[in-house]
Amino acid sequence: MYMNLISIKDLNKQQIKEVYELVPKYKLKDTTTELKNKYIGLIFEKPSTRTRVSFEVGIHQLGGIPIELDEKQLQLSRGETIKDTANIFNHYLDGLILRVHKHTTLLEFSKYSKIPIVNALSDEEHPCQVISDIWTVLEIKKVKLDELNKIKFVYVGDFNNVCRSLVYISEILDINSYFIIPKKYQPKAKFKENIIITDEIEKIKDADVIYTDVWVSMGQEKERKKRIKVFKPYQVNSKLISLAKPDCIVMHCLPANRGLEITDEVIDGKNSVVIKQAENRLYVQKALMVYIFKNK
Repeated sequence: MYMNLISIKDLNKQQIKEVYELVPKYKLKDTTTELKNKYIGLIFEKPSTRTRVSFEVGIHQLGGIPIELDEKQLQLSRGETIKDTANIFNHYLDGLILRVHKHTTLLEFSKYSKIPIVNALSDEEHPCQVISDIWTVLEIKKVKLDELNKIKFVYVGDFNNVCRSLVYISEILDINSYFIIPKKYQPKAKFKENIIITDEIEKIKDADVIYTDVWVSMGQEKERKKRIKVFKPYQVNSKLISLAKPDCIVMHCLPANRGLEITDEVIDGKNSVVIKQAENRLYVQKALMVYIFKNK
């Protein structure tokens, strides 16, 4: 029986633990054979740097064959249904990685696919990003999975797809997480008790981890001026991180709008782990692909 990763909620704590147990092996750049003769399709409707490269390199290093499928050159662009496309992919491919504008596209593919589907970003979630991010926290803070409740995790910024996935993984792994978001942009949904949604920037005090992301996501360009004005007090700068623990780590999923949600001084500073965070995408996604695709 195959599994999909459309939402981070498709994984439970034990499954995340099992993925993490594989990661050390895949820090090696040597080619392995776990995905030998596996053909993995990649459809990227949105621009991508880290996600695209880490997945393609990872598939090669696992002995698989990545098949880049340009959406504009597929019959999907001419009106073919996802149903018909998915039914054909079932016979050609062993897995499908999708980076899409609308989360409903993933759901539609999953309805008809008989191969595993991985969400490489949608307007709702970015599960591969956050599972890698939490691995980075474990690695740098030198804590075990069951000790994450000792970590004060603070996200500052917009409730976007990355933030939503961070909320969900915090619920799954019992991380005491604070999400500092302007009131107008806060989610209406209710979450577990370990999730605190607030607009009080002072809640960053004694943080072990500070995470931020762009204020204007892809597709929100018309709101740019308004959003910058509202989010300006939530910039991650040296004054803000001075409230956190001296050894706090600063994270950003990139790309960053330097000078907006985060300053150069911070993103290039001693507390920043953004490059390690990006590097770990390759290793964690290799483990994730083996976990999902190997026994398809």
